[in-house]
Amino acid sequence: MPVNAPPKLSTATRIAYGTGAIADGIKNAAFSTYLLLYFNQVLGVPAAIVSTAIALTLAVDAVVDPLIGRISDLTRSRWGRRHPYIVGAAIPTAVCFALTWFPPSGLTDFQMGIWIFAFASLTRACISTYQVPANAMGTELTQDYTERTRIYGLRYWFGYAGTFAFAAFALSVFFRATPEYPQGQLNPAGYTPFALSAAAVILVTILICGFGTASRIPHLRQTEEREEAAGVLTHLKEMGAAFTHRAFLTLFGFSVLKWTAIGLYGATSLYFGTYVYRLTALELALLTLDGFLAVCIALPLAPRFTRWWGKRRSAMFMAFFGVTLGTAPLWLTYLDLFFEPGHPLLVPTLLVINAIYGAMVAISLMTTSSMLADVVEDDAVKSGRHNAGIYFAANSFAVQCAAGLGILAAGIVLETSRFPVGLKPEAVTRAMTDSLIAHYVPMVMALWGIGCLVLWFYPITEAKHLENVEKLRAREAEANARVQSNNPVSGASR
Repeated sequence: MPVNAPPKLSTATRIAYGTGAIADGIKNAAFSTYLLLYFNQVLGVPAAIVSTAIALTLAVDAVVDPLIGRISDLTRSRWGRRHPYIVGAAIPTAVCFALTWFPPSGLTDFQMGIWIFAFASLTRACISTYQVPANAMGTELTQDYTERTRIYGLRYWFGYAGTFAFAAFALSVFFRATPEYPQGQLNPAGYTPFALSAAAVILVTILICGFGTASRIPHLRQTEEREEAAGVLTHLKEMGAAFTHRAFLTLFGFSVLKWTAIGLYGATSLYFGTYVYRLTALELALLTLDGFLAVCIALPLAPRFTRWWGKRRSAMFMAFFGVTLGTAPLWLTYLDLFFEPGHPLLVPTLLVINAIYGAMVAISLMTTSSMLADVVEDDAVKSGRHNAGIYFAANSFAVQCAAGLGILAAGIVLETSRFPVGLKPEAVTRAMTDSLIAHYVPMVMALWGIGCLVLWFYPITEAKHLENVEKLRAREAEANARVQSNNPVSGASR
């Protein structure tokens, strides 16, 4: 049982917990934004092979993520349920991530696909070993309805800020323009320091999260002791039970669709920046500031919108209207109503639009993470078990769709739009970029729109959450009283 009155979270613990999000953010950004461009446009592997190889890694996630969540939920150790996996995943994640970017020379396109699949799968399995327990731990840090939005908001802030800061650094340092490569993001030499530096940051931030939150271990929930070991069928039954929970199903459906859309955006954003707007690496680096501005706007606003509109409506409205604004520059370009490449107002306008759009989407992401924590308690009231690992494992799988289904969707967009491979930006025609826009915008809008319709059926309100918390507190008080009566001399044991 958890200690009844744990000490208030310190600022250092909050920062350490938030810092850990940088690792997953860098991995997602690298895989979603750079991996397809690197293997497709730099190394010349067909987009269909790259996107399919990455999409197939979802089969690995479908097995690994719930398994990690389940094992984490059942672990008992002096380091608690979550920390052994958080700390243990740091080195394997960094190593597998780095190796993904260094395929041996002389491989065929098909062999390149196998390489991508193998090391992307290993990287994602390793980072899930960290990310699933870390996210599940967030539900145990506080039970307050609004405070949860703040905690997950802070985690998203670090994820956004760290990721975009690293992206800006990479574009301005590793992918600087050269006479041979005016668009430095197409320079093969830049990807070696990029991969190694990203791996180092991933390693350090995971360790900061693990060791920086270790002081909370005595106050986190331990797994309940069972009379006999649960069998495989019991594990499968309890994992499958998550998908009978209505609130979770709505969140899971929304998450899969939204992260696929985010992955599609991430995988194509450098294509639009390079070939539609003809931006240099320095201009792209400047535009990464929009992500930092977005999350700085979203962090204080997310709890406010939660209080004003409730979590469900905040997540829905911010997502749909945000993406409508975010795609505006593309469809306005298609209609010849936007700034031409090289116009002095092009980059500032993109920066403002993307910052506002990004803030709206970030509010939606922060809110849905808080909603998932509420689902864990709703399930605990019904089942008697705190299976945060299982639920956050399923959510982790949805997030991985950004690097799986999202890149597959990007591959479909590139193939159906017949976008060429290996052309220099000046050789790409307006008809080519118009075709790319015409295939991209309807797909991304459909993904977000359907996701919002699914989320409409989410049933947990603030009143329901407070009712669940009171029921759980009453159960814990009753259980503690039983322990006290069974230990009249030594008192309660934990």
